[in-house]
Amino acid sequence: MEFKVEVSARHIHLTQEHVEALFGAGHQLTFIRELSQPGQYLCEEKVTLVKGDRKLERVSVLGPVRKSSQVELSRTDCISLRANAIVRESGDTAGTEAVTLVGPAGTVELEEGLIVAKAHIHATPEDAEKLGVKDKDIVNVAVEGEGRKLVFGNIVVRVNPTYALAMHIDTDEGNAAYLPRSGGTGRIVTVENF
Repeated sequence: MEFKVEVSARHIHLTQEHVEALFGAGHQLTFIRELSQPGQYLCEEKVTLVKGDRKLERVSVLGPVRKSSQVELSRTDCISLRANAIVRESGDTAGTEAVTLVGPAGTVELEEGLIVAKAHIHATPEDAEKLGVKDKDIVNVAVEGEGRKLVFGNIVVRVNPTYALAMHIDTDEGNAAYLPRSGGTGRIVTVENF
């Protein structure tokens, strides 16, 4: 069974407290467009990331607000920032790299939360059953780009009834597979049950 492979560029998830610190008291995130996962959306707001004398400007904010703030970058972005971010699942930010967030109304010193997001597959329970996987399984996925085919390993499966079936990889991974901006397709080739 094939599924969509989407390339996720650098972005940040913010708490409401951090939204207000960066954009002003009472500020609400401004919706631009929906993303593929239900309820998730791209916002008009942009943040600058600062680490020492390095910075990345115009980093997209994704909504809605979260319980904790986190920054998701590619390894190439981390090299540009001279950051030692580690590969983690979204939400698993304990002990990760610090980074400064700069907005038009203020600054937030994020003590941890800078990660390279682990490639993952979102699936509903029904999709997972069709794929022969369960939540937290680790799989290898064949992805075919324009003139190039790669197998990505160590892909975590995340199962939730609210998800839409899709695999998410970062821009470095998308470029390695020579995927167009619109993404591509993948299929599971092996499953490691844990």
